Amino acid sequence: MVEVNRQYLAPCGLYCGVCAVMYATRDENPKFRERLTAVYGLPAEEIYCAGCLAPTDQVWILCKECVIKACTLEKGYEGCHQCSQWPCRYIEEFPIEVGKKVIMRTIPQWREWGTERFVEEEEKRYHCPSCGYELFRGAKRCRSCGEPVDVD
Repeated sequence: MVEVNRQYLAPCGLYCGVCAVMYATRDENPKFRERLTAVYGLPAEEIYCAGCLAPTDQVWILCKECVIKACTLEKGYEGCHQCSQWPCRYIEEFPIEVGKKVIMRTIPQWREWGTERFVEEEEKRYHCPSCGYELFRGAKRCRSCGEPVDVD
């Protein structure tokens, strides 16, 4: 069983433990941060995050003002997996297509498996099927062997 970092439990189901921004922060990787600037349209110094539920000054700028996180906090839920109204308009209107796809997969799994297994399965899932290298959500190609990947 894996150790669950509660800061990584994004209420929407986009587990932070497999996020490119979190990897760039965790690894203190300025080159990766620079590559992510083209994806997110933000300067490299704004590409950092310690997890969705980290202290506010450590949360990525695009996740600080999250309506989904605010909704779950208001309802007293750990995440959307506890809400009987899921999927709601916040999920249906989620602006990033790959994120919405992942949310639609992860919330039912989180409900069924519970937190520990959900985290374990997400961490297992995001590895290259060819070489085993650690992947991040949304990756299209393995950074180690170059093979195309689709694990979302």
